[in-house]
Amino acid sequence: MSDILYLTSMEPRSGKSAVALGLLDLLAADVRRLAVFRPVVPDHSRPDPIVELARQRYDLEIAEDDAVAFTYSTAAELIEAGGPQKLIEAIVDHVARLRERYDFVLCVGTDFTGPSPAVELDLNADLAANLGAPVIQVLSGHSRTADAVSTALREGAAVLKTHGCEVLATIVNRAGPEHGNLACATPPVYVVPDLPVLAALTVAEVVAALDGTLLSGDGPALQREVDSYLAGSAYLQTVLPLLKDGTLLVSSGDRIDLAVGVAAAAVSPDLPTPAGIVLTVGHVPDERSLKLLEPSGLPVIAVKADTYTTLHRLEGLTGQLRADSARKVAAALGAFADHVDTEVLRTRIQLAKPDVVTPHMFSAQLIARARADKRTIVLPEGDDDRILLAAEELTQRGVADLVLLGNVEQITAKATQLGTDVTNVRIIDPLTSPLRDAFATTYAELRAHKGVTPAMAYDVVGDVSYFGTMLVHAGEVDGMVSGAAHTTAHTIRPALEVIRTLPDVSLVSSAFLMCLPTKVLVFADCAVVPDPDAAQLADIAVCAAETAVKFGVEPKVAMVSYSTGQSGTGVDVDKVRAATELVGAKHPDLPLAGPIQYDAAVDPAVGAAKLPGNPVAGHATVLIFPDLNTGNTTYKAVQRAASAIAVGPVLQGLRRPVNDLSRGCTVADIVNTVAITAVQAQGAMR
Repeated sequence: MSDILYLTSMEPRSGKSAVALGLLDLLAADVRRLAVFRPVVPDHSRPDPIVELARQRYDLEIAEDDAVAFTYSTAAELIEAGGPQKLIEAIVDHVARLRERYDFVLCVGTDFTGPSPAVELDLNADLAANLGAPVIQVLSGHSRTADAVSTALREGAAVLKTHGCEVLATIVNRAGPEHGNLACATPPVYVVPDLPVLAALTVAEVVAALDGTLLSGDGPALQREVDSYLAGSAYLQTVLPLLKDGTLLVSSGDRIDLAVGVAAAAVSPDLPTPAGIVLTVGHVPDERSLKLLEPSGLPVIAVKADTYTTLHRLEGLTGQLRADSARKVAAALGAFADHVDTEVLRTRIQLAKPDVVTPHMFSAQLIARARADKRTIVLPEGDDDRILLAAEELTQRGVADLVLLGNVEQITAKATQLGTDVTNVRIIDPLTSPLRDAFATTYAELRAHKGVTPAMAYDVVGDVSYFGTMLVHAGEVDGMVSGAAHTTAHTIRPALEVIRTLPDVSLVSSAFLMCLPTKVLVFADCAVVPDPDAAQLADIAVCAAETAVKFGVEPKVAMVSYSTGQSGTGVDVDKVRAATELVGAKHPDLPLAGPIQYDAAVDPAVGAAKLPGNPVAGHATVLIFPDLNTGNTTYKAVQRAASAIAVGPVLQGLRRPVNDLSRGCTVADIVNTVAITAVQAQGAMR
């Protein structure tokens, strides 16, 4: 197994950061202790953006000082004192210490912005050779002909070969349609298209670059990209026709009339949505004027410089890929996954199958599985900000095809205000959809025994939760995720009425995927069934074992109780004992232990002492709790005490997947739940 990889570009502005992000995502699926390393970085006091992106997104333990060896100036001093070899020796020693502490080191080469860019390729090649690191080279196709890129490919490969480097793959980044024929299999050359969004400044970056003060607007609006600048030096009626989506107005702070007019444009469905407002010359509007700006949600920034100076400073700036730039991260990861054969690359890097699974590894594997067999998921709460932000990320990363429910104009307007792109998402209004009549007929037939008439059914299926469930039932979509704004009952009740349970399953239950630091456990039931009887508990155990298999967890089922083995009696432990016997009779090959106490289920020493010889004791991966009180309390205690990430609840037992979100869910929660639902749908009953 390889434990090191060197990523080097051939020139400046190749988009190396986006490639580094794609490689980090690939490595995060297989590597527990991952480190990112920069040999030489520019001279400035800010943290290196690639290092910070890696540390924040993947929770890497490596400190900034360990992740960076030298700045250009300190590297020059070392070369002056001892020659280039002295620098190389110091970097090799630094990396050797990292290799002792981490399972894998991704070395990201220099930025070609130092005092001698012409010699940097030689330096990177020397470093890779001395580190014994295979190389992935990146070059830019931006503003280059296909012939020019082919020449650069040959020249770069020749330099690396001269230094004795092994080239695993080449990535032609920022490419155009004319570069498509450069892709080849041996050695792999991958062509990744240019994504202008990656170079665009976000409003948050504008605030930082101008040393501005944010007067109003925050959250997702700060991550919106700035597409153009507009100097506010005329009357409002002259400025408004010049506005475009993503325009940043830069105007004197005493022109509050322009600021208010542009803010009004942001909430008008008939006008473009600007990115924000910069008020110059150090003038801050009074409190009453600021109140007029707040309803738009637009970021309003105050700066001390004049309008001309401010525009001049912005003119030469480009955006960077940062951990908090959700749209840029999703776009970069989506492009990398779409255009780079990650399985071939994983094989060439010689990554071994990991013995442990960390939360980041689990999440990366989950996304990869969803992408491999893409499904269509409906999100009924289409007007929720978090849903729209998640929808953009999911579509950009190619995790699933999506359907949003709600008023089309309202959803589109809100997406525009948020700066999110949902052009590739299908939006259906249940109230006006031609499917409503057919769904009403079907629902009336399904619920006729409950006295539901066609007229009643027509009203029911106008509800987004019922309409979404009918889409699943009809096979129009593969699954549904709801609950960001609705109760659990509102999500589950339609599924119980329409989709119903699998054959031989008596009830719908839930499971949480508990991502601990080194493994993933399945806990059930923690959210749905208050007090299951023995037969229901057995069903929950079987469904949870199947859930485990779907998500790559080898099922070893522990039927949890306050007593282990035959040591205790009583109604509660007898129920668990009876459920264990039912599971064993139906599935004699399923590794099973019960009744068993929690510590005996997960601690090998305790398990060996309390239930000697049982293969599950101390090694359980699926833990079945006797009732909702125990399950819910335990999962939350483990979540907090062990710093575990609880993914779920995942509903199990339904013929087709429907999953519930917490009303306090984050965008990341929604992304993970949609991926889970897509994976469930890959094996759902048809």
